[in-house]
Amino acid sequence: MVIKNKEINTKQKEKSSIRLAHFLEKSGLHKKDFAQMVGVTLSYVYNLIDDSIPFSTRSATLERIAVVMDINPEEFPEYRIPQEPIMIDDTIEFLKKKQHDMGFSTVQFLKSFPRKKRIEIVDIMRGAIPVPLDWNELKLIGNVLQISNDELYPFWEKRLKDVLKISGVNVRENQELIDKMFACAEKYIKSKND
Repeated sequence: MVIKNKEINTKQKEKSSIRLAHFLEKSGLHKKDFAQMVGVTLSYVYNLIDDSIPFSTRSATLERIAVVMDINPEEFPEYRIPQEPIMIDDTIEFLKKKQHDMGFSTVQFLKSFPRKKRIEIVDIMRGAIPVPLDWNELKLIGNVLQISNDELYPFWEKRLKDVLKISGVNVRENQELIDKMFACAEKYIKSKND
């Protein structure tokens, strides 16, 4: 019985390794770029493809690989649903829809960002970290997806209000102050060129 389990695990590992190799070949994505997007070393990617090491079982790594490959992580037999909460909110869904509407593959989308920024974008898209609170950071994503300031602003405002609430600000008691603060921010942001 133990031998059969080992055989099954080997077949599953081969499936994931082969799937990854086919994806890299089909997409034309260089292994080095893939490694940077996923947050692993180039040698690790080579070892996964060559089947020199077991395919990752770490949920964060598998989720990053799945985001880049534009598949669900559950499609990997090695994947186990993590216990940490996933934060796929309206903003992420909106960004994914814009990406889809533009006809961008995930690889094309990620390549639009500086290399050092790509893993952060992958983590945002997989729901591991929230969308940026910094307007300029969020606008960088918006620029890639050709989203106007008018379209992006409501998502930023909602995100900032959520942070204020979580930080202990009584939004109801401070409604007038918060309204004025956001009216000022909106006026400033909308005055900027898209």
